[in-house]
Amino acid sequence: MRKTLVVGNWKMNGGLDANEALLKALADAAASFEGVDVSVCVPFPYLFQPAMLLENTPITWGAQNVSEHLIGAYTGEVCAAMLREFSCKFVLVGHSERRSLYGEGDETVARKFIAAQKVGIVPILCVGETLAEREAHATESVVGRQLDKVIELAGIVALENSVVAYEPVWAIGTGKTATAEQAQAVHQFIRNRIASHNSGLAAKLLILYGGSVKASNAAQLLIMPDVDGGLIGGASLIAEDFLAICRAGVKVA
Repeated sequence: MRKTLVVGNWKMNGGLDANEALLKALADAAASFEGVDVSVCVPFPYLFQPAMLLENTPITWGAQNVSEHLIGAYTGEVCAAMLREFSCKFVLVGHSERRSLYGEGDETVARKFIAAQKVGIVPILCVGETLAEREAHATESVVGRQLDKVIELAGIVALENSVVAYEPVWAIGTGKTATAEQAQAVHQFIRNRIASHNSGLAAKLLILYGGSVKASNAAQLLIMPDVDGGLIGGASLIAEDFLAICRAGVKVA
């Protein structure tokens, strides 16, 4: 049986004092979501804080981006080996904001996926469609294309050490949320797509939902058979809300 995973994505938010308060609240409450894996993906400058404050807890941490390059003259970039020195377990690759705002295409995302795995970091591969693509009934072709490029460059077996996150772009930061049934349909498509290459791997793969998940809707999303957890944006910045989502995962784990 797949274990529920809840990952907080702070995006470009935070500050030393606020981060410390939030991380301490999570650490203090860790026992209340036993059976659910919890992680936080924080901005690069703050990686030292979870490394210090969460070290002796079951909560893990990660980064929100990584360079496709392993080392070299790439000013402003951060490579996977640097993230590993901060004991990052996860890193987001292909988040819709990276794809849309910074022009990261499917091949770049796949190369970032590979770079993370080379140092033992688990990539969380984000896939999803825009509102226009959904209205054009292109959800499956878009998500399928994004998955296929990683499979092409990394190989299907690489997905064993990864997580996939479905994030409908139209539901990120908009207050809109896919219905539980809409989320399940795409998650099932993703699992079936991977099962066409390797059914055993597909059965074990964690597929998270990301798109305006809140304490009020987490339980109905997480109860879906192919929804294995959540990639949480704004709600991960408020301890009470994020903890409520984690506890919703406990009830369905």
